[in-house]
Amino acid sequence: MFFQKKKLFDENIIKNIYKKDRVVRYFQFFVGALLVALSFNLFILPNKIVYGMSGVGVILNATLGLDPSMVILIGSLILLVMSYFLLGKEKTMNSILGSIIVPIFMKVTEFVPQYIQIDTTDPLLLTLFGATITGFGMGLVFKAGYTTGGTDILNQIVSKYFHMSLGNAMYCTDGLIVASSFFFFGATKLLYSIMSLYIVSIMTDKVILGISSSKAFYIITDHETAVKKFIMEHLSHGVTVLDGRGGFTGNHQKVIMCIIPTKEYFVAKEGIREIDNNAFFLVTDAYEVNGGE
Repeated sequence: MFFQKKKLFDENIIKNIYKKDRVVRYFQFFVGALLVALSFNLFILPNKIVYGMSGVGVILNATLGLDPSMVILIGSLILLVMSYFLLGKEKTMNSILGSIIVPIFMKVTEFVPQYIQIDTTDPLLLTLFGATITGFGMGLVFKAGYTTGGTDILNQIVSKYFHMSLGNAMYCTDGLIVASSFFFFGATKLLYSIMSLYIVSIMTDKVILGISSSKAFYIITDHETAVKKFIMEHLSHGVTVLDGRGGFTGNHQKVIMCIIPTKEYFVAKEGIREIDNNAFFLVTDAYEVNGGE
């Protein structure tokens, strides 16, 4: 009974999340999907960059002359069916839209290269722009709460049934697809594909998380009062004092937590060192700060 109530509670939370800003999220999704499709036709396909399900489309287009958008659509639909039976309905729902819309947009925008002439003799430029635009588009799709389907589904299946982390599953699936470019297009295209995949992942994270405008400081010091005074009075930022305990010694100690704008990072760091050169502090990016004053 308890677990049934908890499950219903969790489902209501998820439903409420997806009800919020639905128009904005759909707009983000469609813009993101369009950017991914345009990037594929303008940069990825002409340069034979291979990663993910689009990489399968590139390979089969170059070797068998198949329509890449149809290859991606059919492959994504097969993975959707597998997802439904192997991962369940809930895991599959958020991948349906992307699995269908992205390849459709690729088909609809395949005429664009005829009107936007890009010099294909500079593969590095094509790789950089293609990966950046693709990563930005995928970031918008993920930020809207959806996925682009394809190997995203395959990664989850491999992770679940081979008992490995999602990151390791990505290395296996995407890694094999990227590595296959060596046999079809040579070592140079393999290197461009690896670089492209890396840039895509970086851009996707940047869109989802944003660019960090603040730093979170966690400080352990013997001069707690002086450090707090410096942060509150000289930097004009609030602090929170947490109770901590040393894992090895078991001694209780205070941990000062505060959020500092990135532009004040240097002053804050050097100020803490000036007060207590032996202070231990951890600094992380704070991508979003809500509440408080």
